[in-house]
Amino acid sequence: MTTIASRMQPTRPLLSILFVFLLAPLLSACGYNTIPTAEENAKAAWSEVLNQYQRRADLIPNLVETVKGYAAHEADTLQSVVEARAKATQVTVNADNLTDPEAFKKFQENQAGLTSALGRLLAVAENYPDLKANQNFLALQAQLEGTENRIAVARRDYIGAVRAFNLTLSTFPSMIWDKLWFHKQPFQNFTVEQDKMDAPKVDFGTKPQTQSSGG
Repeated sequence: MTTIASRMQPTRPLLSILFVFLLAPLLSACGYNTIPTAEENAKAAWSEVLNQYQRRADLIPNLVETVKGYAAHEADTLQSVVEARAKATQVTVNADNLTDPEAFKKFQENQAGLTSALGRLLAVAENYPDLKANQNFLALQAQLEGTENRIAVARRDYIGAVRAFNLTLSTFPSMIWDKLWFHKQPFQNFTVEQDKMDAPKVDFGTKPQTQSSGG
């Protein structure tokens, strides 16, 4: 009896491994992998959003210094950009904390504040032809324009990825796996208003400004 039992014992781990291999395709077919896949896609999309916002923040100090060289007396506008950048870089939401509505809201508000301050600064620059002709300013203009476009694309991709992830938590059959196994919370997303928010205008194509003659 001891000999027979000892021969049967090693087959149990083998049966367990075989069971896992047989079960894996069934789990995949039933949507088990849908939730973690969608979650990782959303996190990757968010990382790209952060990368592009950081890229914009990195351009601002040089932009402010360049404008200051030609429009130093625009102190209030320059200071508002510096302060808005500080707020935007102080609050961040990492990929593992996308379920926090308060943190996400604060992040949105601070980035929107920086967008608004940048818009005012670039509007002021319209009044300084020498600044608009400066090569460093032109290079910064091109980089900022490219970054704003990348931010828009990154935000759009993130919105789509989060919608897909959140949908897996509320639709069959993946919702069953979430209830039984994952227990995930929906990710926060950009609001419609901010998604449609205009980026700062950086097109300095020189349109001659007509000045009305006095008298």
